Amino acid sequence: MYYSKYRMDSKYQTVFDFIKGMYAGKHIEAVIDVWCEAPVRKLWKEFADSALREEDRKSKWGGLEYWFVMGVHPHEAKLYNDEVEADILEAMEHPRCVGWGEMGLDYHYDNSPRNIQQAVFSRQLKHAVRLNKPLTIHTREADADTERILKELVPKEHPIHIHCFTDSPDFGQRLLDYFPNLCIGITGVVTFATNLDTPALIRRMTAPSVLPLRILLETDAPYMVPANIYTSLQDLPNSNDLKGRRLPLSHSAMIPWTADFVAGIVNEHWEGDENKVDSDWVLKVARDNARKVYSV
Repeated sequence: MYYSKYRMDSKYQTVFDFIKGMYAGKHIEAVIDVWCEAPVRKLWKEFADSALREEDRKSKWGGLEYWFVMGVHPHEAKLYNDEVEADILEAMEHPRCVGWGEMGLDYHYDNSPRNIQQAVFSRQLKHAVRLNKPLTIHTREADADTERILKELVPKEHPIHIHCFTDSPDFGQRLLDYFPNLCIGITGVVTFATNLDTPALIRRMTAPSVLPLRILLETDAPYMVPANIYTSLQDLPNSNDLKGRRLPLSHSAMIPWTADFVAGIVNEHWEGDENKVDSDWVLKVARDNARKVYSV
């Protein structure tokens, strides 16, 4: 889906073209890619192998580092089998693989039966913990079961990334309290007027008594274009041509708009301009957290 969307622009005919065109030379150090389909797409190995040598990273990725995580999304849990698992376990041995996921539970769409989602989630967690791989967790409207399964199967000190958090602040806080190396993934959805839960959790996390801020910034591409980016588009010379149009996809170059929105939430707790933070501060916090969670 992502490929079909960005390929509408004829400048970018390959993933490598897109990455180099969008990110190379723009203070972006690395990409952490997510492979979570079943069956596993064999293309992952071409991407991962192309990042092993410095000369290949320069020619293919524009000098950026490339890392990836792999798992099976709860939507596709019904397709999980021994062959899929064997493919994931093979990927886990690659030096560019830094985590297992995105995996978890999604009770909003129920694309796979819930009992199968839970069984596949548990099966993946056991392997990831055994291999000491960081976890990339998808959870939506499944608070109780996600919390129960994580606490049953995952050691407290294990590194965890809760991807694209949109559930209740109480649930998020319980996970943060129990798992000291867990971070909350923040996407452009935090900027949506209809989403009150993610900003509420950030407010809890940024109270003066609980800093540092345990967040990661991400895209959930091609979804979740930050809403505040459209305000910036109004300042472009051709802004009249853009009125009423929606951007076709999100990508990592939009993360600064998410960071700017998060900075505004953080600043609600601080008095005086000398104590205010900006998007650069948020970006640094998130970058440091990403290095810690994924050891990159």
